[in-house]
Amino acid sequence: MSKLSRTGSLEESKSQIQQNLEDEVVQEILKTGTDLRHYSKQIEKELKEVENKSIQDYIKESQNIASLHNQISACDQILERMEMMLLGFQSDLGSISSEILSLQRKSISMSQELANRQAIRGQLSQFIDDMVVPESLITGILDCNVTDKDFLTHLQVLNHKLSFVKEQSFKESKSCWDVRDILEKLKIKAMTKIRTYLLEQVYKFRKPMANYQVPQNVLLKNKFFYEFILSNERNVAQEICNEYIDTMSKIYFSYFKSYSGRIMKLQYEECATKDDLMGIEDTASRGLFHKTSLKHKTTVFSIGNRGNVLAQQLEAPIIVPHAQMKNRYPFEALFRSEQYAVVDNACREYLFVSEFFMVRGQPALDLFNHIMGKTLSLLTKNLEGFVSECYDMIALFLCFHLILRYQLMCHKRCVPALDKYWETLQGIILPRFEYVFKLNINSIRDCDPTKFNKEMGPHYITRRYAEFSAALVGISENFPNELVNKLLAELQEEVELFILRMAGIFPQRKEQLIYLINNYDMVLNIIMERTRDNSKEAESFRARLTAKSTEYVEEILSPHFGEMMQFVKECEHLLEKGQQEEFKKYEAKSLVLVQNFSVTWKKSLEELNREVLLSFPNLVTGSSLLQLALTQLVQYYHRFHKLLTPNIRTQLTNIHHIMVELKKYKTVY
Repeated sequence: MSKLSRTGSLEESKSQIQQNLEDEVVQEILKTGTDLRHYSKQIEKELKEVENKSIQDYIKESQNIASLHNQISACDQILERMEMMLLGFQSDLGSISSEILSLQRKSISMSQELANRQAIRGQLSQFIDDMVVPESLITGILDCNVTDKDFLTHLQVLNHKLSFVKEQSFKESKSCWDVRDILEKLKIKAMTKIRTYLLEQVYKFRKPMANYQVPQNVLLKNKFFYEFILSNERNVAQEICNEYIDTMSKIYFSYFKSYSGRIMKLQYEECATKDDLMGIEDTASRGLFHKTSLKHKTTVFSIGNRGNVLAQQLEAPIIVPHAQMKNRYPFEALFRSEQYAVVDNACREYLFVSEFFMVRGQPALDLFNHIMGKTLSLLTKNLEGFVSECYDMIALFLCFHLILRYQLMCHKRCVPALDKYWETLQGIILPRFEYVFKLNINSIRDCDPTKFNKEMGPHYITRRYAEFSAALVGISENFPNELVNKLLAELQEEVELFILRMAGIFPQRKEQLIYLINNYDMVLNIIMERTRDNSKEAESFRARLTAKSTEYVEEILSPHFGEMMQFVKECEHLLEKGQQEEFKKYEAKSLVLVQNFSVTWKKSLEELNREVLLSFPNLVTGSSLLQLALTQLVQYYHRFHKLLTPNIRTQLTNIHHIMVELKKYKTVY
């Protein structure tokens, strides 16, 4: 069929081409003007010849054409059979496709059914495992000892089954009724054994000389016992908790009551009293401490080694009273030992109850307060008793800073349970500290300078202040306190006024300056030795010392070189105002000064050296003042030299001779 269609289209193409050619021929004839009749006959003749040739060619190829026709017919038959075969194949493939789709749907359905059955099987298997009570579980709960590991394993399984059955009972699962009775009986049996065991462990705390950390560690290893009871019978859990609270409360109270009573017997017999204030006059008949106590500490205002309780001794082992019967301690050392014992026991107890009784936050704090509240109240009351009669400010301040450091230690251990206790202790100590502090300030304010000896050396009240101030500033460096800073500022002001009042009893200004320098220098040295160089107190006294030292240098130079110094000041003043004529009048006077200086300067240096060194007990201070005076002298000498005329200047002692002499008085300490 396709071959015939191709043949027809070929003939149509030929006819169309022929027509186009004829049209072109006709157009060509018309253009040339040829006779159409003649041209037509010629064409007919040519066509006839072509036809005859075609016939001859056709006759010659007739056999091939017949053979081609036969072949085409055979091909048509073959193609027809192939078409029928392909149609058969198409029909067969359609049926196979439908069968495949059917099988695919069946496969998906079977796969879903399998997945559903597997899911149901897993859930059902788990449900059965959780619901069934095996014989081994019954035997383990009934026969195993509480301390056996197998009992703990069986108990965990039992706890899971109890929780599961309780959950399923809310869903109205009928299978719960089959196992409820046996589980309930096992629960009662397990709780009975656990209750007996836990109470036995609690009662072990009550044995005399018992180390309660041992049963606590045992309880922590078996803390699931309490968790089981708490989740299944809260009344029994509360009974065990109450028994523990009652036991430990009595143990801690008894221990700390005994320990506090015995340790306080180790305190110094002689303590500071209301007569041991900073401004109280020191007499031979009564010191700040009696002789029995002076072996152990200097005065109530110096810290000595007492500050070690905040450093090396902060976490040192507590004092054992019966082992230290022959030793005596200041109150802060005993307070440190007692409070460190509180920190150690309270932190351990808080962490234990939080873990074993499974409480956090406020419930944990409430449980801790039930256990330790009575003990902490006892210690608070004991501190109130001591503080109400205490006049030892160093002890009070050290105790206050012990509280701050132990509070920080508790926070590092994640134990907030003692915060209220620390705040209470601070509320007891600070008001008393402020009260005694103000008594000392008032005692200095009320001092009568005329009652003291007229000595130009450092005053013992100034030394008391220096020791005390350095102690407080040194302790407060890492824990500054606004109240303490305010009190120290008031005390410093009163001490400075006292020093000025004491200086006023000396008639000569030079003596007053010696007294002021000696006291300022002593205070500055002590403060710088115990604290930072840049503390407010050190800066204040350094400025005062510098000012008085400068004034003192002018005072001691004046008797020996006063005329030269006055001459320099007056002449420089005239030159500044441009009064040259007035300045020339001083020429004669300058000649006399040069002559006198040349005669007396060496002797004056010797007297100056002797006077300075005798006036100051601190050789370093005396030497530095002497060097300051000599430096000032050299400066005056240079200024004096510039003011002289060339003629007079030649008579002046050479500066190099003076410098060589000055080196003799330079002492290195």
